[in-house]
Amino acid sequence: MKKNTEEPLTYETAWLELQGLVAELQNGSISIDQLSAKIERAAELVKFCREKLRTTEASLEKLG
Repeated sequence: MKKNTEEPLTYETAWLELQGLVAELQNGSISIDQLSAKIERAAELVKFCREKLRTTEASLEKLG
């Protein structure tokens, strides 16, 4: 969970964090103890990115 003192999550920061998590998973640098938390965070980031894209798409449809 993000702390209040951190910058708000944006699509770009979420995407970059997600790419980093995928790289960690692919190269096996995550311990079994960390695996569940990393997968849960990745799922949160995917959900955030999907919602951001849906919102953007809806806004564009209203303009067109």
